[in-house]
Amino acid sequence: MKMESGDDHINHGFETNFTVLKTSNFFAGDGFCAYDSKGKLAFRVDSYGPGAKNSTGEVVLMDADGRCLLTVRRKRPSLHHRWDGFTGERSEGQKPLFSVRKSSMLRQYCSATVEMYNKVGEEYQIVGSFAGRSCTVLGADKKAVAEIRRKVDASSSVVLGKEVFWLSLKAGVDVAFVMGLVLILDQIQGDDEYHQFEAAGRRLDVDVDATKENFRNIISS
Repeated sequence: MKMESGDDHINHGFETNFTVLKTSNFFAGDGFCAYDSKGKLAFRVDSYGPGAKNSTGEVVLMDADGRCLLTVRRKRPSLHHRWDGFTGERSEGQKPLFSVRKSSMLRQYCSATVEMYNKVGEEYQIVGSFAGRSCTVLGADKKAVAEIRRKVDASSSVVLGKEVFWLSLKAGVDVAFVMGLVLILDQIQGDDEYHQFEAAGRRLDVDVDATKENFRNIISS
């Protein structure tokens, strides 16, 4: 699992842990910061909520110095949630490195599938719940290569809020690639929450209409 942008963000021979902070909870994708085990900023994503999101549906992952490492872009049209990932800052005509699609409702154990374009037929799976901050990225051999878990405060043993979570990667895993998956999962979660909110609104409208009708029947009787 290696991008073509070099070895700067590959783990060599050891497991690495990051603390990821979602910088706003108002909208899906309102920025992220990722810190290494020494507390040093490693990756960042500037705010890209509804007021900042561009029309192309692109999200850019940068290093601490603001250098573009990875661009993820919503694929349209698409029957399912589908995103493409590009090395560096995407340019017109550039071929994607990977694609992520949300799994069907029939595959409850698997929340998303990652297809690698540079390795035909090779797929990774994301299992578990990103919304609950409890999911695992499985490699083509079905072995875990990365995990997302709730962050626990070491001094108090208190589980922190979902805006802060723990990202663990096995040796040799491209951190920028996995961070790209985090951005896509966050977007998919935001879309799901929006549709749930929209459906709840429609149900509320129906309930209000029914209440009005009942009230009219009462006063007319």
